[in-house]
Amino acid sequence: MLESFIVSINHVDVALFYMINHGLQNTVFNVTMPLITNAGTDAFWLMVCVGLFIFGGEKGRNVAILGMIALLFGYVLSEFIKYEIARPRPYTVLSNVHLLTTMADYSFPSGHSVAAFTGCTILGVKYGHLFLFLLLAGVIAFSRVYIGVHYPFDVVFGALVGVFCALMVLHFEESILKAKNKIIHKLVE
Repeated sequence: MLESFIVSINHVDVALFYMINHGLQNTVFNVTMPLITNAGTDAFWLMVCVGLFIFGGEKGRNVAILGMIALLFGYVLSEFIKYEIARPRPYTVLSNVHLLTTMADYSFPSGHSVAAFTGCTILGVKYGHLFLFLLLAGVIAFSRVYIGVHYPFDVVFGALVGVFCALMVLHFEESILKAKNKIIHKLVE
């Protein structure tokens, strides 16, 4: 029963993959999606946090610290899951994939989606416009399927992991910021 369910889910995932990867193929997306996908890297979100820390005032420093902790949490969790599941990337097992880049590790979950949804959730909650930030994260996640390196369920699960990590850190925000203030106070003494 469970095996049958997993096979059915996989068929849906592959069908959705081809619908996005082939069915939506166009010259505009062929140029923009490889660029957009870079906004899902951990390095991109680290730069966002550094920028907030330097130029964002006290609130920006606090948001940057929360963001960096959430991103680290998301990275560790997604890498653990990725190597436990060890799902091959679509272009390594499917034929006729419209591939615009390659990746070296496993497919599930999408680390870019984890980072994008983690960062966008933190920024959306702390600065408002959560819907717009989540829409941006959704476009980044979509780009991962379009460029041929993830299945749709990889990015959906990555989105869930990213939102979960952001909400967990936000749940402990008060404790985290108190600890930050204690550290700063000790350094100043």
